[in-house]
Amino acid sequence: MQTWLTLHRSRVAGKSPLGEVIAYIAKFWDGLCIFLTDGRIEIDNNSVERTIRPIALNRKNSLFAGHDAGAENWATIASLIETCKLNAVEPLAYLSATLTAIVNGDKQSKLDELLPWNTPKL
Repeated sequence: MQTWLTLHRSRVAGKSPLGEVIAYIAKFWDGLCIFLTDGRIEIDNNSVERTIRPIALNRKNSLFAGHDAGAENWATIASLIETCKLNAVEPLAYLSATLTAIVNGDKQSKLDELLPWNTPKL
């Protein structure tokens, strides 16, 4: 098939619909070959897209926060909440524990330890 594509790519105008399709196939040929030889690779990324959809929706919603600083704060909190969900950490418990740790004087150099993926499952 690759030989056929190479042969016909030179015979078809690149801007024609068929030329664009052949160029698209050629661009992703290596990925197609890997997909065909490795049974662990899925044909689509729907599961990833479903996982990140709430993050994208929250980001879009933050555009209507009324002020740039408010939108940035909203986006930060939304990102933390979605990161908690991705790491199987209960968001409210995480935020409560993290804010309590900060108020109780956790050192700024130890902030990495407070990130959702470093937090015990709450």
